[in-house]
Amino acid sequence: MKANVPELHKKNAKKKLRCAIFTVSTSKYERKLRGEPVDDVSGSVARRLLEENGHEVVLYDLLPDDLDEIRKGVESSIQAADVDFIVTMGGTGLTKRDVTVEAVSPLFEKELPGFGELFRLKSYEQVGTAAVLSRAVAGVAAGKAIFCLPGSPDAVRLALSEIIIPEVPHIVKHARE
Repeated sequence: MKANVPELHKKNAKKKLRCAIFTVSTSKYERKLRGEPVDDVSGSVARRLLEENGHEVVLYDLLPDDLDEIRKGVESSIQAADVDFIVTMGGTGLTKRDVTVEAVSPLFEKELPGFGELFRLKSYEQVGTAAVLSRAVAGVAAGKAIFCLPGSPDAVRLALSEIIIPEVPHIVKHARE
């Protein structure tokens, strides 16, 4: 019987990883700065799903829709010894303020185009042709996986449950070889 190589790689990959989560939203960021309560549904969904699947969220933060602030937050996590992968939520659309992709993509040493392709396929199955509006991307830098997701809770749930959680140990294993 022929061995299933991806399954062997997954079996040998570290199962519990440490994650940094960033929600990109100027309105939520400004509420945080004013000391007001912030209801970040997508951030809560991400944290719950990751922790339920054995991962540790070592950093959670809100960032404004600002290219430099987003890049600075992600770069800091790339350099952090206690982070294995990074998830950003928000800023992947088409408006002028949606700059997460522009902030993060230049940091990739290698892009994972299959992530965006698969995410849009799975999104299409849920929302139809509106999936074409998503610019979700992923890549690796300094042995860490980085995923940039849309900000909607449904998109976060879909990406994490059906793509990221099943594959991130495998991705990180290869990114570090």
